[in-house]
Amino acid sequence: MIEKKNVLKILKLPKEVKFCRKCTISNQRPRISFDEEGVCSACNFSVFKNETNWIEREKELKKLCDKFRKNNGEYDVIVPCSGGKDGSYVAHQLKNEYGMNPLAVTWAPLVYTDIGKKNLKNFIDSGFNHVLGTSEPNVTKKLAKLAFVELGDPFQPFIYGQQNFPLKIANAYDVKLVMYGENGEVEYGGDMKNAHKPTRTLDDHDKYYYKGVGPEGWKKYNILQNDLYPFTGPNREVMNRKKIEIHFFSYYKFWDPQENFYYAQKFCNFEVNDERSEGTYSKYASLDDKLDGFHYYMMFIKLGIGRATSDAAHEIRDGKIDREEGKALIKKYDGEFPEKYFQVFLDYCELTENEFFEIVDSWRSEHIWKKNNGKWELKNPIWK
Repeated sequence: MIEKKNVLKILKLPKEVKFCRKCTISNQRPRISFDEEGVCSACNFSVFKNETNWIEREKELKKLCDKFRKNNGEYDVIVPCSGGKDGSYVAHQLKNEYGMNPLAVTWAPLVYTDIGKKNLKNFIDSGFNHVLGTSEPNVTKKLAKLAFVELGDPFQPFIYGQQNFPLKIANAYDVKLVMYGENGEVEYGGDMKNAHKPTRTLDDHDKYYYKGVGPEGWKKYNILQNDLYPFTGPNREVMNRKKIEIHFFSYYKFWDPQENFYYAQKFCNFEVNDERSEGTYSKYASLDDKLDGFHYYMMFIKLGIGRATSDAAHEIRDGKIDREEGKALIKKYDGEFPEKYFQVFLDYCELTENEFFEIVDSWRSEHIWKKNNGKWELKNPIWK
């Protein structure tokens, strides 16, 4: 029997669900804030973005590149990149517009998709040196299953590697600049303490991505320290002594996911899916991993915020669609079950279908969900 989770307490959520007056995001997104007029922090930040002097910001980027550029053939910037649109855009810009010598770093998905493999190859073939990180498969599977039960997110072992492996490579190659794409906390809504900074601290790094349990926290489930090491970050003292810095490209250049897609398509041969991603309406985001849809599905279960909600909210802020269009897209696509790779997920985590849905339901909170004629539905959907 799976223990029912106290989602309100674990995720520190407000009991009353409220939606931003401008976009489609709710106050259930962790660390998001709303102002007195009911506008979310991400929408307020988008106003700031539109008023920012991006010419001056680009000057800051050029100074940053001049500071870290080595000019001796060695790598001078690490770019985390899966072969997706955003990392491809950042790496190509740094190399071809700003004269840097980037090393692209990828942490392997849990289960690669064909289009994910193809896009990574296309990216590398467009002119990049590259390092791929992997972990022992059976350990990763065990972690995914444990994280599904204990954190409501089977994707957590990938998130550890995705966030930490590039820092380890920076340390190993003595590269002092790590350039991530967007600062998701400010672009999608969250902790705004770094909204007007190009960097973040390692403490913030752990706070935003560990969900309260770092890689070492799984030792109590009889996973050896040696097996957890690939998921851990580099030594803090070494990072600080070497003065390795984490920066966000979105601080220096106006960040627009749709424009990143067009750019990556043009310069890195990025390809879209033949069909839209389950749970949303787009074909060009998060294409690499067959299990990715379950991360977004569990976000919908825990928060009432699915993939379509996040996509629509960002596109409203970017002026691509209006709020009514966003609400219609959410009603049609949000929370769609990721059926395509369901059996792949069950096999990967060694779960039965009944066990899967028991775990899912353990993460449903009564302040978000109710049953109507035996079926779960949102208490307060945005379209009503």
